[in-house]
Amino acid sequence: MLDLSSIFNGVIHSLTEVWYFWIIVLIIFIARTPLVKGVLGEVVVNKVIDFQLDKDIYHVLKNVTLRTKDGTTQIDHIVVSKFGIFVIETKNMKGWIFGGEHQKMWTQKIYKKTSKFQNPLHQNYKHEKAIANTLGIADKKIFSVVVFIGGSTFKTDMPDNVSKDNQFINYILSKQIQIFTYEEVNKIISILGGERLPNTLETHKQHVKNVKANREEKQQSSDVCPKCNSELVLRTVKKGENIGNQFYGCSNFPRCKFTRQINE
Repeated sequence: MLDLSSIFNGVIHSLTEVWYFWIIVLIIFIARTPLVKGVLGEVVVNKVIDFQLDKDIYHVLKNVTLRTKDGTTQIDHIVVSKFGIFVIETKNMKGWIFGGEHQKMWTQKIYKKTSKFQNPLHQNYKHEKAIANTLGIADKKIFSVVVFIGGSTFKTDMPDNVSKDNQFINYILSKQIQIFTYEEVNKIISILGGERLPNTLETHKQHVKNVKANREEKQQSSDVCPKCNSELVLRTVKKGENIGNQFYGCSNFPRCKFTRQINE
């Protein structure tokens, strides 16, 4: 006799296993998105700062959004101390990392996949300028710090202020010349606390909107491909009805087929 209850229980059990499977897939997918990867990287840096820096000397401001001339800038961490202000940019990345202090673009290589990304030191420079303008202080009192989280490997020599995992603490602790008095440290914290925009979803959404608008404006006159961040090069049509016409094409062709007309 057909055991319907056993069949029913088997179907329910199978559906339950499938349900768990898709939940796991969803979690993995979400964890790989840039936003979540960025948040996870910042959490790691938070823990390192909490455990390895003296809270009586080093005062931390997290996820600070400040106004700039062209919109806003969002800073992962600002560490204020009598030894200076440390502006920390976090990168949660894997693979091999190639880059130089003065290069516009750096390279990430994972197996056969190669991608370009903005030099994080240049990216952090905007953060430094925003803080200097907000406080009305000299740039030399502000130190840029870039930390890579996520198991990446540097394949080129990096400056002292670019490091992996918890090694950025060594750079911060290496600065032992007093720059600010106790009163000045408190004033800096107070000003930044008053000038920072509310740490809300609306602030984040507006910041993303500002970044997108600025990026689109720059791309119209930029020599960088908006799709893969590779260099745009001048090319000439070699056949067809437009033969002889020139255009800008991605140097990563044929992997990237982005083109831009000269008059765009």
